[in-house]
Amino acid sequence: MRAAVLHAPGDIRVEQVPVPTPGPDEALVRVAACGVCGSDLNRMLRPGGAYHLPLICGHEFAGHVIALGSELAAAGTVSEGDLVAVPPLIPCRRCASCARGHFSLCEDYDYFGSRRAGAYAEYATVPAGNLMVLPADLDPRAAAMLDPAAIALHAIWRTKLRTGHRVAVVGAGPIGLFAIQWARLAGAAEVLSIDVSERKAAMAVEAGATHTATSPERARELAGDGYDVIVESAGVPATADQAVALAARHGHAVFIGIPHDPVVLPKPSFSNFLRREVSLHGAWNSFSAPFPGDEWRVAARAMCDGRLHWKFMITHELGLDALPGLMHQLGERSVFSSKVLFLPGALPDALPGGVRQPTGDRP
Repeated sequence: MRAAVLHAPGDIRVEQVPVPTPGPDEALVRVAACGVCGSDLNRMLRPGGAYHLPLICGHEFAGHVIALGSELAAAGTVSEGDLVAVPPLIPCRRCASCARGHFSLCEDYDYFGSRRAGAYAEYATVPAGNLMVLPADLDPRAAAMLDPAAIALHAIWRTKLRTGHRVAVVGAGPIGLFAIQWARLAGAAEVLSIDVSERKAAMAVEAGATHTATSPERARELAGDGYDVIVESAGVPATADQAVALAARHGHAVFIGIPHDPVVLPKPSFSNFLRREVSLHGAWNSFSAPFPGDEWRVAARAMCDGRLHWKFMITHELGLDALPGLMHQLGERSVFSSKVLFLPGALPDALPGGVRQPTGDRP
């Protein structure tokens, strides 16, 4: 099969590698679509970003089951031809966090595209517990975007967002755009999107933002007495400070973005945190019990029934051959992007093993 293989930081080659063989409790999945996460850029371009080399990255993916291991076939829970989304974290199910159902906090997890081979490839093997069977008529591209949708919902649920609340979302990448939609679906009266990009501000309006700000000054002007809920998805020290500074009395700020530089709260922001009794929350991954969690199930239902919009986010749909060059462009920020999807290849009429392609929309 063809795969984009990381050999060293920045050294990404599309090459032929063996098709993986599923274990007894695994399925072989033909990848229909795999999205780029910001963590992929750090993993593939920065020294020390990868746990081991060579590595096939990519963890936001969906595809079709084309072969089953013996135990999985006997269980009858998944069938060849099924469309599946793949939650990327594989919990150990042994640690204290897993015992409590806090799978996002697993202490000994495996992870697609990081600790094990991922989905910038034509095929991937997936354990039974990570196969989320979806309706055949759901677009596989939507299925591949369930991970950022679930991450945004997990963060929203870490707060006490209620009908009528004022919400600010810092960062208008895919996670931020999903957070805007979840806030509106939860009944937020007002949603401010904060991002320096005018193009992303326009996308935020399409997602449902009632106001946008492309500068800190404009955000402060709109804030008034502050926001009840702030979702920080940009992962920049300055925006972390901004999230705290914009909080209302008894407001909640939840942090999804991962800064690479120290985060320091200036005295005015720290004073706001103290004097307004602001609650700060971390949000890590998107999983709960029963695995993969209601975040994934609610997101899937919202994708299927059309409440959650996703097509407007896609700026790139490309084959694997374009991956090395585009990754470097994304790392250099020389191209505008929102959701980037790699399509390892349209499914043929007859899949390996003679399994017919399922009906329904597909890339």
